[in-house]
Amino acid sequence: MAFDIIVKGGVLPDGGRADIGISGDRITAIEPAIAAEAGELIDATGNLVSPPFVDPHFHMDATLSYGIPRINASGTLLEGIALWGELKPLLTHEAVRERALAYCDWAVSMGLLAIRTHVDVCDDRLLAVEALLEVKRLVAPYIDLQLVAFPQDGLYRSPNARQNTIRALDLGVDVVGGIPHFERTMADGRRSVTELCEIAAARGLMVDMHCDETDDPLSRHIEQLAYEAQRLGLQGRVAGSHLTSMHSMDNYYVSKLLPLIAEAGVSAIPNPLINIVLQGRHDTYPKRRGLTRVPEMIKAGVRVGFGQDCVLDPWYSLGTADMLDVAFMGLHVAQMTSPADMRRCFDMVTAVNAEIMGLQDHGLAVGKQASLVVLDAGNPIEAIRLRPERLCVIAKGKIVARRQRQDTRLALPGRPANVNRRHRAG
Repeated sequence: MAFDIIVKGGVLPDGGRADIGISGDRITAIEPAIAAEAGELIDATGNLVSPPFVDPHFHMDATLSYGIPRINASGTLLEGIALWGELKPLLTHEAVRERALAYCDWAVSMGLLAIRTHVDVCDDRLLAVEALLEVKRLVAPYIDLQLVAFPQDGLYRSPNARQNTIRALDLGVDVVGGIPHFERTMADGRRSVTELCEIAAARGLMVDMHCDETDDPLSRHIEQLAYEAQRLGLQGRVAGSHLTSMHSMDNYYVSKLLPLIAEAGVSAIPNPLINIVLQGRHDTYPKRRGLTRVPEMIKAGVRVGFGQDCVLDPWYSLGTADMLDVAFMGLHVAQMTSPADMRRCFDMVTAVNAEIMGLQDHGLAVGKQASLVVLDAGNPIEAIRLRPERLCVIAKGKIVARRQRQDTRLALPGRPANVNRRHRAG
């Protein structure tokens, strides 16, 4: 049997070594050694071969807009939202499309091949919606892009947000979003959760809601989201993003809340890089860091993934589309430093995020879509430690990125010359 591509000698995330045979856009063999012809042979000997990275929370309509029309001076979430309001009238279809495509190029180079992006629907032009629907079509051969209809200024607080959310879904946006904590009152926030979940249930869509992205311990819309998921039969199709208020909530209340989230099948998507930057800005010391209770949610049976959220936009002045940066920050802030926990953090930016997005074809198994990444690391924990080069990225059976390993040759007085492979172990 001949293959289009064979990836030879790679280390799988579970520690096993195997050759991977690819025919068309499918993985058609995973064996200890494949002795067959191939159109392309990738030598991955000793290198980690991983499923592609997945980002379940991003804002592609704002990405790469840093500094337009100004910089977020306070670094707060609220100034970022206000700044986005200043930027929206300046947006053009072409600018949104080109910045999004540039970001997708970055993503491919990092092995990030599935992204869920929220798109603001409060602009009556729906300009960003139409631009990102075009981007979705353009990148479909190599990136799975999901769009979330996101009423950034509040479903009820913004005059036409409800109508525009429906319009965006009618245009083909995939997921229903919301921002209950940004409505005028807690009651409006709860009501928005109910209505948005009912819209999703009626249309057979998933829900991904910015939920309680605040330091206020009394912001508890995740409770309503869990209730609606169970009431409407949306288990497994609902995600609560951020959930930073849980960082500040009463411990007894959280002990009641976590089982409710788990029973309702609601996933959690904290965004470590952004949560650690935006939260606690009103504190002196001790200063809250805002990341939600990741280990506790996992222990309670809640599915938890990590998202990127922002890159070079009104809320965040850094970023490279590297989900290993996200896992690295999440590991530190959540204090997930045992070997098992560190390994889980790698899964959270690959397999778990794919589950949250409902990507049935993701993973290293025969019959799955032929998308994978070869990394200059020996195992998942080393990958998080090093955030290494992506030596090869394959998307849907096509090689879409290659990079040479960047070795450093040391010539130290009194020591033999040697090549240091960026602190690889062993």
